[in-house]
Order: sequence, then structure tokens, then C-alpha cells
Amino acid sequence: MAAHRKPRSRTTAGGATRTARTAWTIALAGAATATGFDGTGHAEPQLTPAQVKAKVDKLYQEAEVATEKYNGAREKAEATRKRIRTLQDEAARKTQSLNAAREALGSMAAAQYRDGGVDPAFQLALSSDPDRYLDGAEFAERVGHRQAASVAEVRRELREIEQLRGAARVELKSLTSRRAELRRHKKTITGKLDEARAQLARLTGGQRALGDRADRSASGDRTALAAPGSAAAQAPNARAAAAVSYAYSKLGSPYVWGATGPNAFDCSGLTQAAYRAAGVSLPRTTYSQIGAGRRVSRSELLPGDLVFFYSGISHVGLYIGNGQMIHAPNPSAPVRVAPLDEMPFAGATRVA
Repeated sequence: MAAHRKPRSRTTAGGATRTARTAWTIALAGAATATGFDGTGHAEPQLTPAQVKAKVDKLYQEAEVATEKYNGAREKAEATRKRIRTLQDEAARKTQSLNAAREALGSMAAAQYRDGGVDPAFQLALSSDPDRYLDGAEFAERVGHRQAASVAEVRRELREIEQLRGAARVELKSLTSRRAELRRHKKTITGKLDEARAQLARLTGGQRALGDRADRSASGDRTALAAPGSAAAQAPNARAAAAVSYAYSKLGSPYVWGATGPNAFDCSGLTQAAYRAAGVSLPRTTYSQIGAGRRVSRSELLPGDLVFFYSGISHVGLYIGNGQMIHAPNPSAPVRVAPLDEMPFAGATRVA
């Protein structure tokens, strides 16, 4: 028994050693986390409010890039759904036509079966009215030609229906791909926004209030420099003036990614809605809107021009004069007036 207990004692000692090592490893890992070895534990609380704001602004900008990709994918998905509906409607109409042609062929076949067993020569000989029979024979010949044409029509419609169904299957596959793309972009957007909220939560109430006041002083104080009437009056035409007036009417509306109004907007949703109110149809995304009109230089800007920002053309606003625009910034701020210098200028387009 002693010989048996001795190995057991060594095993226990070894277990204790392993337990001690495990505890040390856990403690070391905890220390690493506390000192920021994982890049998050210790470094984040040391960020200044200005650094937090810069990081949050970058996250918002990255979220907006993903938002515009989401908007583009959603626009394409909607177009695909419309094409599928059109194909399905056309296939249904062709099927109805095919069924009618088949019924006509069935009637012809039944009549031929009933009358086709008598040789035309005997029908002529037995006819009490040969002239009338000859007229009937000519009619029957015409019916035969029509029957052949009906068969050809049925075959053609069958081919067309199969082509429509094949096109619908291709579009459905494309729609499935678009929906997967939408889910990916949505996940990116929500991840960036959640991270931005987490960063903002690190600031004290006083720091957040100070930042809000700074934002208001950077944008709100300039509102008086370009009143709605004067901005609209300087617009190059009535449609641009109407778009400017609409944008002014939406000041204070919340930013919601993917929204196009009337009560909430993202950046390209606001410009699209403004021109929609003016009777002009704009594409959905910043990438498409920049190509929707005539490009103008910054020195040529007039109220109503679309102004774009960042190298990837991921943000857009509506110019209102005096170096200012109305835009939907990000989830932290509503639709507001802001200076063009607030972001890196990338170009401008005059759409009306």
C-alpha cells in the first residue's frame, strides 16, 4: 500500500505544481490585461477627450462608408426585385396566352378527328351541293394553315416562357447575393456605431457637454450667415432653390443610417430627399450622386450644389453659400449647418 500511496503523493505534488503554474499564468494574464498588453485594457482610459473625439469621428466616418455601401446594395437589391416581378408577370401573361393557344389546338384536333375520316373525293361525290363543298374545302385548307401557325406559336411561347423563367432564376440568385451583402454592411455599421458609443461612454458628463458646446459653436453660430431666403435667392435656378429650402426645413432632424426622410436622414438620403422635393431624381449613394450633374470647382459653388468629402466620396452635403452647407453628420448630431472645412473636401456637382 505504501508503494501505491507514494506515486499518488507525487501525482498530488505534481498537480499542486501545475495548479500553482496555472494560477500564476492567470495572474500574469490579468496583469497583462490591466497594463494594456491586449491593446485595450489600460490604453483607453488614458485617452484625452480630444483623442476620444477623434477616434469617435473616425468610427463615424468608417460607419458612413459602410452605410453608403449598404445604400448601394439595397438600391440594387430593390432593382433586382422589380426585375424579378416584371419577369414573373411577363411569364404569367405568356402562360395565359399559351393555355389559350393549347385550347384552340385541342378544338381543332377534335374537329379533325370527327371530320377527317372521309376522303375529299367521296365528300364531293356525295355532296348535294358541290359548289358549297368546294367552298368548304377551301376553308378547311385555310384552317390547316392556321393550325400549323398555332402549333408554331405554342412552341415559340414555350421557349419564351422558359427564357423568362431562366432569367428570373438568375435574378433571384443575384438577389440572394445582394441580401448577403446587405447583412455584411449592416454588421459593419452597427459594429462601428457600437464602438463609437462605447468610446463616448468613457467621457464624463462634463466632457461630453463641453464637446457638444464646441460642436454647436463650430456650426450653429454660423447659421445666421446664410438665411434660407438669401441662400435660395442665390441659387442658380428654381429647382436648386427648392432643394435649399427643403434642407433648411429639415434642420434638427435626426441622423439615421439608411434613412431618406421625411423625418430622419443619412447624408445622401438628405440630399436625395431635398432634390426629390424639387422634382429632381437623384441616385441613392454619394458615389452615384457625384456623377449626377456637372462637376464644379470649389470657387464656382452656388447654393444647391452638392458638396462631397473624403477621398472615398463617402459624405455629401448641400451647399448654401458663404462656405457653408447643410448636412446630416452622424448619429451624434442632427441635420445642421456646418462649414465646408469641417471635413476634407473632395469635389462638387451641380445637378439642377
